[in-house]
Amino acid sequence: MHRPPDSVPTMVFDWGSIKWHVSPSSVPGASSTFGEVVINPNRGHDRHQHPHSDEVLYVIEGEGRQTVGDGPEFAVRAGDAIWIPMGTMHSTFNTGWRPLRIIATYTPGGAEEALRDLPGFAELAPGEQPTWAVADVKPG
Repeated sequence: MHRPPDSVPTMVFDWGSIKWHVSPSSVPGASSTFGEVVINPNRGHDRHQHPHSDEVLYVIEGEGRQTVGDGPEFAVRAGDAIWIPMGTMHSTFNTGWRPLRIIATYTPGGAEEALRDLPGFAELAPGEQPTWAVADVKPG
């Protein structure tokens, strides 16, 4: 099955956006989830967990900070992979000036459905592009 980016909806949050290219709810017979996450500069998502899925992250562009469980926060950048066991608290924050782009997978798939319940969630139809406002700039 071939799924170009403009053929799938985009989940939008105050920190960025996600396109789930493959998920059990959108691809008949799929047992895992695969998507691209874009975290805007100086933004990130709150610590959370996926009680029934392992998560693997692969950073394809940018730099940030990652937490996994009770371990110390650590830097991530393009080329890094992060494994998050099911039920483990974690968060990601973009520390760079450009978008932090990450490939995310859930095994088994389906954990992405819980994202719809987050505050500020919106979903854009396939082909619609998110529009981002200029952030408040604080003098150095």
